[in-house]
Amino acid sequence: MAEIGYGIAVKVLELLGSVTYEELSSAWGVRSDLTKLEGTVKAIKAVLLDAEEKQASDHRLSVWLGGLKDVLKNAENVLDEFQYIVLQKEVMKRNGSTSKKVSRLFSNSNPLLVRFEMAHKIKGIRKRVDEIAAEKDKFNLAQGQGLEDRKLNMQERREMHSFVDPRNVIGRDDAKKNIIHLLTDLNENSSRNVDVIPIIGIGGLGKTAIAKLLYNDEQVVVHFQLRMWVCVSQEFNDTRLIKDMLKSAIHKIDENFGVDGLQNNFRELLGDKKFIDNLGKEELQLRLRELLKDKKFLLVLDDVWNEDRNKWMELEDLLLGGCNGSKIIVTTRNKSVANIMRTAPTYHLDSLSQEDCLSLFVKLAFKEGEEKQYPNLLEIGNDIVKKCKGVPLAVRTLASLLYSKFDEREWKSVIKNEIWNLKQHEGDILPALRLSYNLLPFHLKQCFAYCSLFPKDYEFKNCILVQFWMAHGLLQSPDNENQDLEDIGDSYIKELMSRSLFQDVYEDALFSYTFKMHDLVHDLAISIAKGECSVVTKTSTLAAEVCHLSILESGQEVTTQLERLNKVQTIIFKTEQPMSTLKACISRFKYLRVLYLSKLSFEVLPNSIGSLKHLRYLDLSENSRIKQLPNSICKLHSLQTLLLDSCSNLERLPKGIRDIISLRFLVVTTKHTCLSEKAVGCLDSLRFLIIDDCENLKCLFEGMEGRLTCLRTLVVIDCPRLTSLSLSIKHLTALEILTIINCKELSLMEMEGEDNQDLKLSLQKLIIVGLPKLKVLPQWLQGSANTLQLLWIVECENLKALPEWLPCLKSFHTLVIVDCPKLSSLPEGMEALTALRELRIRGCPDLSRKCREEDSHKIAHVPEIELDEDS
Repeated sequence: MAEIGYGIAVKVLELLGSVTYEELSSAWGVRSDLTKLEGTVKAIKAVLLDAEEKQASDHRLSVWLGGLKDVLKNAENVLDEFQYIVLQKEVMKRNGSTSKKVSRLFSNSNPLLVRFEMAHKIKGIRKRVDEIAAEKDKFNLAQGQGLEDRKLNMQERREMHSFVDPRNVIGRDDAKKNIIHLLTDLNENSSRNVDVIPIIGIGGLGKTAIAKLLYNDEQVVVHFQLRMWVCVSQEFNDTRLIKDMLKSAIHKIDENFGVDGLQNNFRELLGDKKFIDNLGKEELQLRLRELLKDKKFLLVLDDVWNEDRNKWMELEDLLLGGCNGSKIIVTTRNKSVANIMRTAPTYHLDSLSQEDCLSLFVKLAFKEGEEKQYPNLLEIGNDIVKKCKGVPLAVRTLASLLYSKFDEREWKSVIKNEIWNLKQHEGDILPALRLSYNLLPFHLKQCFAYCSLFPKDYEFKNCILVQFWMAHGLLQSPDNENQDLEDIGDSYIKELMSRSLFQDVYEDALFSYTFKMHDLVHDLAISIAKGECSVVTKTSTLAAEVCHLSILESGQEVTTQLERLNKVQTIIFKTEQPMSTLKACISRFKYLRVLYLSKLSFEVLPNSIGSLKHLRYLDLSENSRIKQLPNSICKLHSLQTLLLDSCSNLERLPKGIRDIISLRFLVVTTKHTCLSEKAVGCLDSLRFLIIDDCENLKCLFEGMEGRLTCLRTLVVIDCPRLTSLSLSIKHLTALEILTIINCKELSLMEMEGEDNQDLKLSLQKLIIVGLPKLKVLPQWLQGSANTLQLLWIVECENLKALPEWLPCLKSFHTLVIVDCPKLSSLPEGMEALTALRELRIRGCPDLSRKCREEDSHKIAHVPEIELDEDS
């Protein structure tokens, strides 16, 4: 990654600026060293942008940057050890400090010796950073304001003409037909005279090509008096755009309707492009308004990236003078851009079919009729086209590589190679996609590149990916103290989705969601992360500086490659591994942040796992043979994510698990009968908890009064013997989502004896499925009267009535009731639920009938209603 040095510098400065280091630096006598280190790193950070841009053409600079990255990573690791020591002290404080515990927590070392060693490491890091910084001056590097505020030096704005040969656009007939309908529709219900129609899709999908087809279509030409084509690209400058509109209008004014509406002098001035370039802003705006006045026009704004709504509104004001029926087509990769500009539905351009892609490939890879002479190449070409996943520009890129080449070996090499390994020219697919990456903010660049570690067609889950990013310190610290890192990570995902870098989004019943990366976007991520992230096979070649590994194979060849590395922070095992390999990784890679051991068949974990003091993320899910976790796992005080779902033979959690005091995300399957305070005392920092498929579990949270105060999501699934949550609801003040599914013995009434007056809860979504013992909703739900937005009640066959206080829920917008046959009516006062937007009732025939008949007035204000059909 080009910006990796900058990224590490940002993390180091964030660590140095925290309260943690201020406290320790004074106590340990290293304040002076840390202060000097902070100043030096700030000075280096100021020139890093320039250095990383120039390194490709200066080998000495590239070597310097390599040394800098190395020492900054060492600094990050040493500072992270400080954080671990702080966590050790907190654990001792909670447990009650004794000399024995002190000795244990400091790994049987003398605390004074640990303090001396840490001070020595800090001085060594500071000295090395000083040496590196002293060398920077010989490169004449320019200082910048920081990557966040810097205007990226992008490729020059592409100049794009408005013509395309229709014969070269294949498979877009339906898209063309649908958008022409939008263009020629007068839309009499619209309050606007000018409508904006965005066309959205990933780079290379053919948005510009379809816009050109539309622009030159005979039906469109005769429909509009004036047509203008402007390529916007990255710089959204209204003065430049107005000039381009006026220039584009030359020779197109009243092509079909004559020129009576245009003053002669203005027509003459408009014909002089040089004159247009010399006009001031006020004159330009005046001429544009004159040009558009009383005309039905079509304007294409191609390749728009601007996300500043104010900039668009300033330009939009000048474009509203056209006649009713005027249209603006916007092509963009970014959903946010489309949402800012659109007044009509956004048109999402689909991928081309395999058949259409093959037709395009044949047209571009062979001379006309030539393919018939090479049936073998045509068969190989079909496989090559599959790599393109429906993206026309990818088809063009690969076809151009093979044009007039008839050696089968060359064609087969294209199949074997990832696209990012193939030679690319300006305008080919990877350069086109890379523009999407170049325009990302710095924090999103890192997050996107790390996704390359996962295989193609991988189904990402939002909450898991956020934890993965968090483990590597990629999430910016929140400005708002009420905002969690999980919120920031989720906003990153949505931003990448809006820029078409994530796709195929699917929201599940638990209100998390999954998504994928297009194969070509995945290739882009691999090309960017090359050198930092690597996939390991028996034949792979790993760079010495690689930090993040996805291991696809096992064997001595793989082990030998791992022995050459020492800076690894991520290991994802994607295939079965011997215990010796795991032990070797734990022993060798002391700075691991992420360890994926999912779907392996270990019966036990090595005790040495407790030595991974930097570990943030541990995935042991779907290890069906594992019975116990070593007690040493409780030394992982930095651990934030622990996944133990589908560990069906796990007997219990270690007693000391409460010492994992940083844990924020826990998913657990266990054979234990009760998760008590001693078993799950680590929950003070927990934000997300799933208890899944615990067939012996009878009670949750026994003796845990006052815990879980940060918990935001609680999910309990398939615990058939669970009879009690045994937790006072008044402590769950941060809980936003509560989901309980298939817990046949749970009634939710065990807390009803408590004093629930004046409860102030934050619950927003409540999902109850498969609770046959539930007869009424608990009273404590009234504590969320101001926050509860959504309620799902499914397969609760003994639920007899909804509470009379239901209409008091001020934010309530969605009610779904399924297969609750004993429910026969809605409570009085439903009309007061003015925010209710969606009501769905299925499998409740009596309730549906009553909602249609005597209770219809209660729900007449609800826009979206679905009821059982009349029997």
